[in-house]
Amino acid sequence: MIRIAVQSKGRLYEETMSLLAEAGIKVGSSKRTLLVQASNFPIEVLYLRDDDIPQSVATGVADLGIVGQNEYEERQEQCRVVRPLGFSRCRLSLAIPKGVNYSGLRWFDGRKIATSYPGILRRFLEKNHIAADVHVITGSVEISPGIGLADAIFDIVSSGSTLVSNNLVEVETVMQSEALLIANPDLSQEKLNVLDELLFRIEAVKQAEDKKYVLMNVPTDKVADVVAVLPGAKSPTVMPLATEGWSSVHTVIDEKRFWEIIRQLKELGAQGILVVPIEKMIN
Repeated sequence: MIRIAVQSKGRLYEETMSLLAEAGIKVGSSKRTLLVQASNFPIEVLYLRDDDIPQSVATGVADLGIVGQNEYEERQEQCRVVRPLGFSRCRLSLAIPKGVNYSGLRWFDGRKIATSYPGILRRFLEKNHIAADVHVITGSVEISPGIGLADAIFDIVSSGSTLVSNNLVEVETVMQSEALLIANPDLSQEKLNVLDELLFRIEAVKQAEDKKYVLMNVPTDKVADVVAVLPGAKSPTVMPLATEGWSSVHTVIDEKRFWEIIRQLKELGAQGILVVPIEKMIN
C-alpha cells in the first residue's frame, strides 16, 4: 500500500482525481474523510492543503504527492520530483498598478512587494540584486496595491483576469508552474513497485492526450503519398479493402495538426475518414 497526498479542493484537486480515474484507480469522492483507500489499487489518498503536501511527503506522512510546482519550489522540502504532469499550469509573476511607468527590474528597488511566495521571490530578487521589501500575505494578495499596503505584488497568474479586475498589469514572469508528482526519497522496494505500476498507468494516459486515431479509405496507388504526410507514432497500418484498388490506412495524429493533415489527405483522395478519441496509449 502506498499513500498519496493531494489537494483537498480546487482545480488541482479536480484534475488530480480525473487523472487517477483515467488511470483506472477508483477512489471515493467524499471530501469529509481525510484518508480514502482506492477500491481496486494499493493506494490511499490523503487530502491536504496544497502548501502542506511537500512537507508531508518529505517527512513520510505520505509517500507521494501531487502538488503545484510553485508550492514545491516555495517549500524547498527534501522530496524527489518523479514526473511533471502537464496540468494546472500557471505562472508566478510580478505585477504593478496599471498606468505606472515601468522601467525594468530596477523599478522594484526600495519598493514593497506583497506575496504569498516569499521564498521564491526573495531568491529571484537576490539573484537580480534587487533590494525590495517583501511583505508576506496569505490570500487576496492582489488587493494590496489598491489599499496602499504594497507597491506591487508577486502572485500566481492563470488567465490574468484577477489582475485586470484589480487594475494591475503583469510586468515580469519569474517562473512557470504545473502539477508535479513528488515522492519521499526513501521509499521501500515494495512501495517503489507500486509507484512503477502507477507511473505505467499515468504514462498510458498522458501519451494519449491530444491524440486522435484516424482511419480512412485510400486509393491503393495513393497509399505511398498518404503515408508520406502522416506523422504517426510509427509506420501507419495499411490493409487492402474488399473493393479492388482501395486500401484502409490507420494512424495516430496529434490533435493540434489534425485539420492541417486532414486537408492534405482529402486532396490525395482519402475518403470515409473516421476520427476516434484515444483513452490510453501504451508504448
